[in-house]
Amino acid sequence: MSILAEATSRNPDRSNGKQQRLISLICAKSLERAFRNMKFSFVSPSPAPGVVGKIEAPWPPLGVLYCAGVLMNAGVDASVLDQAARGFSSQQILSWVKKEDPDILGFSVLVTSFSEALRLARQAKEENPNLTIVFGNYHATFNAERILKKYPFVDVIVRGEGEHTVLELANNVKKKRNLKEITGLTFRNNGHVVSTPDAPLIGSIDALPIPDRDLIGAEYTSEIFGIKVATRRFTSIVSSRGCPFRCSFCGCRKFARGVWRPRTVENLMKEFQLLYSKGFRQFLFVDDNFTLNLRRVVKLCRQMRKEKLDIEWFCDSRVDNCNYDTFREMVKAGCRLLYLGVESANQRVLNYYNKGISPDQTRRAVKSARKACMDIIVGSFIVGAPDEAREEIQNTLRFAHELDIDVPQLNILSAFPGTDLWNDLVAKGFIDEEKYWEEGVYVSKISPHAVPFEEIRQMTYDCFRSFYLHPRKLFSEVLRTAKSPYRTSALLNNLVRVGEIADTVKREVSLNLTE
Repeated sequence: MSILAEATSRNPDRSNGKQQRLISLICAKSLERAFRNMKFSFVSPSPAPGVVGKIEAPWPPLGVLYCAGVLMNAGVDASVLDQAARGFSSQQILSWVKKEDPDILGFSVLVTSFSEALRLARQAKEENPNLTIVFGNYHATFNAERILKKYPFVDVIVRGEGEHTVLELANNVKKKRNLKEITGLTFRNNGHVVSTPDAPLIGSIDALPIPDRDLIGAEYTSEIFGIKVATRRFTSIVSSRGCPFRCSFCGCRKFARGVWRPRTVENLMKEFQLLYSKGFRQFLFVDDNFTLNLRRVVKLCRQMRKEKLDIEWFCDSRVDNCNYDTFREMVKAGCRLLYLGVESANQRVLNYYNKGISPDQTRRAVKSARKACMDIIVGSFIVGAPDEAREEIQNTLRFAHELDIDVPQLNILSAFPGTDLWNDLVAKGFIDEEKYWEEGVYVSKISPHAVPFEEIRQMTYDCFRSFYLHPRKLFSEVLRTAKSPYRTSALLNNLVRVGEIADTVKREVSLNLTE
């Protein structure tokens, strides 16, 4: 007799509500028994030096924590190691894996950490050939078959959102069932690489357990060019998943299939209250599109104030989906730092990126954020499109000076698998997929029509230096810091790190970038 049938037969006269609760309890106990002695360990590898893209201070690996939470709720023993946050060497990680002795070892793989994940996975497999090695996250999702064909020590790829897939995987590995029954997997079967259909997106993010930050055993901060902008106990938080926009340089649309799924304000406040009780006071929203629904943002801000949370938080916003009233609500609720996706001052280039914004919208967004008394405004720019002229690059860099922002984040355009940009450049014959799929590539290094990479790098470095060495800019930043308790606190906390900050700035925006 099945568990459900047995539970029903035992309680024929009970009310439906009581019966359902009993069934749920029995099912939970059954899952717990089924997964007893099963262990799933996760490693979030450190970014490797010299990879394409900037390396910031590590943030909590929320995706891994969500997966671990789902597993633990089902009775699977789970553990998590964030290499960058713990500062572990390869040998320390291998010792940790040996101590944990998991049945399955999962790696959260981005392009920046791919080479380190491979090195650790290879060594772990050599020490324990019975270990099932699993890769997941963006880079693994978009390169699943390539990884399995080239690296025999990787056993399974979890594609897309992994919470439900890893639970099914643990069940099948435990019972030695065929992996073909699980959606969202790529694996080997009789020497052939097999991919099952994509798993459904998680419809309700509210239904997932709140990530347990205690699993990591590490403290985090948030930095911009080495400057710590989080000076109190800090963590990241996600209030929604997905984005409906189609920016050509971003892999989010393909990963989340263009579907935006928000958490309810009530569910978010439960997490905020829990984290507040643990001493967290500063938060970074790591949503793909935090301000997509402005009414939801306002509702969240007002609830934060109603519950009198003494917190500070950071988020990003598109420049075409914001206004003064919303920014003002955000500031009153504790928003201290705002990232704006400016990208370019040239409409032609914005159209190539399929960004769906205009320079005038950027001007209005910055003006509204400044009027709302936002403490720090960061503008994110991208230069180096395939046929972007020098004059257009210079126009964007001048735009960074003209806008009333505090920090210009100057990025040189890179292409990675999973983006429309990558597909376009492959179709045009500019990118050799076999050569660049593992690390990505700066577009200006492979496009015959682009301004040379070295020249762009020098231009961005000169722009950054002149931005902060301009007397008027220096004066305005000093004045704003004097008026802002948040900025003053951040300044005092960073005074002893001036040398370290200078080195970080040189590494991230200067001529010392490793190729």
